[in-house]
Order: sequence, then C-alpha cells, then structure tokens
Amino acid sequence: MPTPKPRRVLIVCFEDAELLDVTGPANVLSMASRLLGRGRGYELQLAAVRCGPVRTIGGVELHARLRLRDERAALDTLLVPGGSGVASPPARALIPHLRRLAARARRVVSVCGGAFLLGEAGLLDGHAAVTHWAGCADLQRRYPRCRVEPDAIFVNDGKLWTSAGITAGMDLALALVEQDHGGALALDVARWLVMYLHRPGGQSQFSAPLSAQTASAEPLRAIVQWVQVNLTADLSVPALAHRAGMSDRNFARVFAAQTGLTPAAWVKAIRLEAARNALQSSRRSVKEIAANTGFRNVETMDRAFQRELRATPSEYRERFRIRDDASNESASGAINLRM
Repeated sequence: MPTPKPRRVLIVCFEDAELLDVTGPANVLSMASRLLGRGRGYELQLAAVRCGPVRTIGGVELHARLRLRDERAALDTLLVPGGSGVASPPARALIPHLRRLAARARRVVSVCGGAFLLGEAGLLDGHAAVTHWAGCADLQRRYPRCRVEPDAIFVNDGKLWTSAGITAGMDLALALVEQDHGGALALDVARWLVMYLHRPGGQSQFSAPLSAQTASAEPLRAIVQWVQVNLTADLSVPALAHRAGMSDRNFARVFAAQTGLTPAAWVKAIRLEAARNALQSSRRSVKEIAANTGFRNVETMDRAFQRELRATPSEYRERFRIRDDASNESASGAINLRM
C-alpha cells in the first residue's frame, strides 16, 4: 500500500500577528498528527513575505522558512491569523499572495482578524463569515457582499472557514480535524490538550457564565451566583427581582445594563450551558438532565438545543461527549512523552 501523505497546511505570518492565532490551531493539528502517526496527519509550514524572524504581538518571534511568492507546491489548507498588524502595510502586501494561494488550496481558513485580510483579497464575497465579536460590525460594513454571523464561534461556508477571536481558532482547528479524520480523533485531541469543550461552530461567542461575571455590583452579583446552583428554582423576572429586593422593571433594566442580556435570555443560556456540559461529561439520561437543569421537560430542552445548537440533545451527546472508554493505549503509543 502507498505511504499516506500528510495534509500540507501553510500558515501565513506577518508583523504583529496574534501569536495564539498561529500557535493555537497549529498545536491542535500537530497533536492530531502525533495521535495518527505514520504520516497521516498534517505538515505545518510557516510562510511570510520574506524569510526570517517575524515579530508577533508581545514580542515573541516566529521564524518563517518559506517566502509566499515562491509557493508553488500542492496545498491543502491556507491559514491566515489575525492581530493588530492586519491593517499594516506589511500585512496588506499579503493580499495578492492570498488570492493566488486561495485559488489552489482545498480550504482557506482565517482566525480572528485574519478575516479582514481575506476580505481585502475578495475571498469573503458571497460567503458567510465571522471574526472577533468586536470587529463583526466593521467586517460587515467593509465587505457588504459577505454575510457576517456575529454570534458564531466559527463558520464554514464551502471551502472557506473563519473563526471568532483567538482561542476560537482552536475550536475551528478541531472541526478541521473532525472533517478530515472523524469526531473520535477530534475529541481525543481535545482531551490531550485539556480543552474544556469541543464547541460546535454555531455556539455563541458569549458564554452565559462569563457574561454574568460583568455583573459586578450587588445585589446582582449574588443573584447570578445563586442562579447557577439553583437552576430548578423559579427564575422568572418577578422571582429574581423579589430576591434582589428590586422592582421587576428596575431589575430587568439593571441586569441588562450590567450583563448585556435580558434576565430571561441569560437564564435560558445558563440552563442550556449546564445541560450541554452534563451531556458531554456524564451518563445521566436526557430526561434527568432536563429536570436537573430547569427545563420543564425533554421536549422543551430539545427545542432549545435545536434552536441554538442545531442538534437534538442526543445528537449533541453523541458528537461531543467525552468518552470514558476512549483508547488511551493507542494515544500513548503515538506520542513520545520523553523529554
């Protein structure tokens, strides 16, 4: 049988690129290669306008061994990071190279602000895309022929893949591994990298518990902490307002001002997040999880999952649960942990 060839991934770099936009996805793909073994994974290469050191945000230098203008070899995936340098002249010098290489690549991927470089190259036209939440409105304004999906962690539209800010690039990279080699390997990679959750692309950029951390003033701080351990309680606006010692209207106004979400939207999101985590990490039945996370019944939870995650709870569990029976033996054989 012929020896399998790794998929060649060309990572573009430029001055003041975001370091984690490069190293995060690279580490995910590298771990997949180590788990697969025998040349079945990915060949990662760093390219820039000129060979040599490339200074990233924070001062860490990466070394580009390839010049973009010399690139003629077969290419599976072109990956473009973001960073404060995306608007600089050195980054804009990438545009003609991106157009040429994108036409030859099977996939074109951007992380965070890298979507703006793809937009300048005309590669977002007619496609759905996303970037860091703070830049979504600007991305839509600059490239009106692109359909920006501001809440998504990552978006796949044909050969184009784009992700939200920084660490979302690792979620996107896991999705690439899943597309190439299946969900079991993607979950193994996530476990080895101690990633908290293999998140589906349609999941919002905003974590409900994280958004609630912005509720810094009492009594809201106490309310959001209490809700997270009392999901089966009455969490209606009148009930929460009474607990906070506030009128319904004032409670709803202050809560939205401090968290960016209405109380009802936040309660729905926190229950959904708790249910997702339970489905991924436990063997409890869907019915039990629905009851323990405050959904009225399985049907209500099912509708919430299909509306927000485009999957039923059972489908979500099958795709994203951490399997206790995953084979650590094969992984140990594929990874050399000696220093």
